[in-house]
Amino acid sequence: MGVTLQGTTGNDVKAKNYIEEVYKGVLERNGHQYEFQQAVKEIVESLTPVFAKDPKYMEAGILERLVEPERLISFRVPWVDDQGKVRVNRGYRVQFNSAIGPYKGGLRFHPSVNESIIKFLGFEQIFKNSLTGQPIGGGKGGSDFDPKGKSDGEVMRFTQSFMTELSKYIGPDTDVPAGDIGVGGREIGYMFGQYKKIRGGFEAGVLTGKGVLYGGSLARPEATGYGTVYFVHEMLQSKGLSYEGSTVVVSGSGNVAIYAMQKAKQFGAKVVACSDSNGYIYDPTGIKVETVQQLKEVERRRISDYVQFHPEATYHEGCSNIWTIPCDIALPCATQNEIDLDAAKTLISNGVKAIGEGANMPSTLDAIDLFLDAGVLFGPAKAANAGGVAVSALEMAQNSSRQSWSFEEVDAKLHDIMRNIYQNSMLAAEEYGHPNNLVVGANIAGFKKVADAMLAQGLI
Repeated sequence: MGVTLQGTTGNDVKAKNYIEEVYKGVLERNGHQYEFQQAVKEIVESLTPVFAKDPKYMEAGILERLVEPERLISFRVPWVDDQGKVRVNRGYRVQFNSAIGPYKGGLRFHPSVNESIIKFLGFEQIFKNSLTGQPIGGGKGGSDFDPKGKSDGEVMRFTQSFMTELSKYIGPDTDVPAGDIGVGGREIGYMFGQYKKIRGGFEAGVLTGKGVLYGGSLARPEATGYGTVYFVHEMLQSKGLSYEGSTVVVSGSGNVAIYAMQKAKQFGAKVVACSDSNGYIYDPTGIKVETVQQLKEVERRRISDYVQFHPEATYHEGCSNIWTIPCDIALPCATQNEIDLDAAKTLISNGVKAIGEGANMPSTLDAIDLFLDAGVLFGPAKAANAGGVAVSALEMAQNSSRQSWSFEEVDAKLHDIMRNIYQNSMLAAEEYGHPNNLVVGANIAGFKKVADAMLAQGLI
């Protein structure tokens, strides 16, 4: 995904050396944080033409400041399980950048969560939030707690303990968390209740992804999945293509994947596969999204149970082989680095036309390079999956004005935001000599807004 310099002027060389020096510092200071290193590398390599054209960003040390969080919080989370045993998990919140608004980003509850994961997600969030055009900065948080297999009571006790500590650092104008993997409506509800109890007031704007009954926004659960499909729709249209009659494979079966499947079907596509962490299902007649919703959102069961209701489908252990299924459009909506180089080669050989990243950094850097070299339409995560945080910002706006917009109003605003992200990314790619490269375009468009705000606010 590296960017080739278009010339050999003094500024070109200076920009390249500057980026290499900053990235070297990232490696030295974050030695074993491989996910964070990967996220930084993917972005900074795109920015060479920006620094070459506008040396003021180098002179102000913008990149050195961007790669270092404004604040990183780590804390213990003690709780009691149903057997009365005390358990202890670790909680995190990274407040990465507040140049254009309060920190904004989800909370992830998953055993894989560590400092590197949280920092990679928070760093990506800076640029993603900038692309939405909304006044929100970048942050992220979570815990290595695993909600799978836990009772409602255990989840409630954990989230209450988590929020007791987190509440010291968040607020409607400071830091506004939302959900992510392992954090849905149940978890947000418990956390909001605990925050309200601690603060002694109803501060609706402190969390997004809330239930509609207590300040949430219509279309928020659908937003990330819908937004990914809307973004890919713009990519397809630009090349005279469409979802109509296309075969789609979606990884994951959580919130993002479910609504990506639903919207893709509404556009006329046939979705034939989805997955969870254990394996994937293949339904040649088309995935029945209502069944997946019932299994995952209501009954909290494994995706393997789908075949009990639809015997024409098959279940396969292990989720990585989902990318061997031939498709026109691939929507990775599960987790980071799920499409590696081998998976990318298989997708290309099977004729994939477009990739829309619904998860955070689901493709490795070498996989991205291969897609771009092969001419596959590629929607990078920070652009294609920005719909969730975009509607979170709309939820914040509704909370601030004490209004509630209709589903149709929010969905229309979301579609406009995703269209604008696509157009602004394309324009930035064109301006800086990399036409049609949405990876470069999204990185540059997201960076410039934040960088200019940082310049305006001085050395802070």
